[in-house]
Amino acid sequence: MGLLTREFETAPCVVEVSHRFDSLHAHVKFLNGATINPGDEVLVQGPPVMAPYGEVVREERVARITRASKVEQFWTRMTGDFEFMELCEFSFSDDVDAEDAPGNEPAPQVARSAVGEKGVTA
Repeated sequence: MGLLTREFETAPCVVEVSHRFDSLHAHVKFLNGATINPGDEVLVQGPPVMAPYGEVVREERVARITRASKVEQFWTRMTGDFEFMELCEFSFSDDVDAEDAPGNEPAPQVARSAVGEKGVTA
């Protein structure tokens, strides 16, 4: 693997798609033991795998792995934590209780993250 060049490889894989009430996921497992590193890209070849509601579908496919260059790997490691914050969703809500009668202090607003259950008072 070069400093600025990418490498490509193909790997047999199993794609598992679940569309059940208790689990909604899609996983790819490489059958040849290939591992994915920061910055690598995976493209599973073939038509989309569709699972009807209530079922889990497993299909064998071939995946094309594009290996990141050393520079891309370094950049992904350095900026990955910042990009993770884009996945976080925050909301503010006013909880009105019976204790919030006139003359009492209003309840503080609470910030809740979609990632965790910890609240931060604003």
